[in-house]
Amino acid sequence: MTQEIGGFAALGLHSNILAALTAVGYEEPSPIQSQAIPVILSGQDMIGQAQTGTGKTAAFALPILSKIDPAKREPQALILAPTRELALQVATAFETYSKQMPGLNVVAVYGGAPMGPQLKAIRQGAQVIVATPGRLVDHLRRDEKVLSTIQYLVLDEADEMLKLGFMDDLEVIFEAMPESRQSVLFSATLPHSIRAIAEKHLREPQHIKIAAKTQTVSRIEQAHLMIHADQKTNAVLRLLEVEEFDALIAFVRTKQATLDLAAALEAKGFKAAALNGDIAQNQRERVIESLKDGRLDIVVATDVAARGIDVPRITHVFNVDMPYDPESYVHRIGRTGRAGRDGRALLLVTPRERRMLQVIERVTGQKVGEVKLPNAQQVLDARIKKLTNSLAPLVADAEASHGDLLDRLTADIGCSPRALAAALLKKATNGQALDLASVEREQPLVPGVGGAPRERRERDGERSGEPRERRAPMPLAEGRARCRTALGARDGIAAKNLLGAILNEGGLAREAIGRIQIRESFSLVELPEEGLERLLGKLKDTRVAGKPLKLRRYRED
Repeated sequence: MTQEIGGFAALGLHSNILAALTAVGYEEPSPIQSQAIPVILSGQDMIGQAQTGTGKTAAFALPILSKIDPAKREPQALILAPTRELALQVATAFETYSKQMPGLNVVAVYGGAPMGPQLKAIRQGAQVIVATPGRLVDHLRRDEKVLSTIQYLVLDEADEMLKLGFMDDLEVIFEAMPESRQSVLFSATLPHSIRAIAEKHLREPQHIKIAAKTQTVSRIEQAHLMIHADQKTNAVLRLLEVEEFDALIAFVRTKQATLDLAAALEAKGFKAAALNGDIAQNQRERVIESLKDGRLDIVVATDVAARGIDVPRITHVFNVDMPYDPESYVHRIGRTGRAGRDGRALLLVTPRERRMLQVIERVTGQKVGEVKLPNAQQVLDARIKKLTNSLAPLVADAEASHGDLLDRLTADIGCSPRALAAALLKKATNGQALDLASVEREQPLVPGVGGAPRERRERDGERSGEPRERRAPMPLAEGRARCRTALGARDGIAAKNLLGAILNEGGLAREAIGRIQIRESFSLVELPEEGLERLLGKLKDTRVAGKPLKLRRYRED
């Protein structure tokens, strides 16, 4: 065990938690972690005043997981978060830290998703519930005993909860839990309303206050690209076409992702290798040496595998997967911009990760500007520039050394010097036509977050040139009616969101719902013709992703 992890061990955390920390590459406890973990482990109630990005999620997750009994199949810890995005982020953190705890289950409870699976997971004994107050109160209306076994409560970003108007919901939730629970409250600020909650519901809480340090990274140009998760590999390949880099390190979250992305890069001719925790030390050393001397140009790594990499020729860092916290982001991008050089860091951001991007900007004190996916013309220009740069040094003395050979070849072949030059260029580019039409045909993505892979767009009917929004809907099956909602891809809606909302609020069986077609500015759903008006009445107040569904019969004439 390293000295850094020894710092966590000194706090009294369970050995399984320490093993998980080693796996994700956590080294030294942050100030809020050093102070809060012992207090929470001791069983005291606590008020933590700390900004997002100071490591506070781990500050409460690690000690609570150390105290939970995985053998007990019942909810033991409740973490309340003001937004769906934060709830998902906290749930992911708990899952990461509990990977060495067999039998430990986490459920995220938030609006816009079906209630049935959430309640089922709670009843089946998920030990950790991470919830938004509004949706949790909905569950309490169905089953008032949902929180009867809770031993540990955390209010995360309590000031934000009150700003969003959750005070009444919080009171309902407090009443549904045992009074003997341990309560922890985290808030960036402590207005009178937060102090009132603490006085009423916490027992002699210890107050810990941490000032967030502004982190700056000099000489590194930072940018982000909005992209859907399933487009990441194609986005990386396209970015590498136009980025002028010497060496690059790409960060992903999982070992398998290192292998998958490295293989995709190699298939496109890049000198790339994976680096993860399963790679033996001697092989790791060979990879780093190859990166230093130029035999490799790209390393795809997890956070833990990248520890200790110091290669001055790294000009770029690609954050292909969002880091778990701002500290990890700063640590990652610090791999470039070394030895007095400039560096460039690109961050791929999915729609649900926008909030973490804002946190990173707030903690680092720097704006991470947005860039767009390169278009076909930019890719073509980059390819021609690379070819030009490779040929330019050869032109100077080529005529003197190979002029006679040129004359003989053109005579023997019976062609012009232009035709011979074109043939040699074709060979040099492996037959790749460097023209706009060719690049457009192979373009894997539509620039921007709304884009879908080319194959999907063609399946949906765009191959014929028909505008996406105006193409004809698929034929209806007998006994079904087609309905329309103004929610579409631009609203971040997926088919599973509409399906979950209709199943949950409409009381239908899964097989009763037909095809769901997501378009850019609207969506179409096939529902049973029989009883349609009654069903639409039941769905009239339904919201998906915080927006009204407003499902109506679709008139195709």
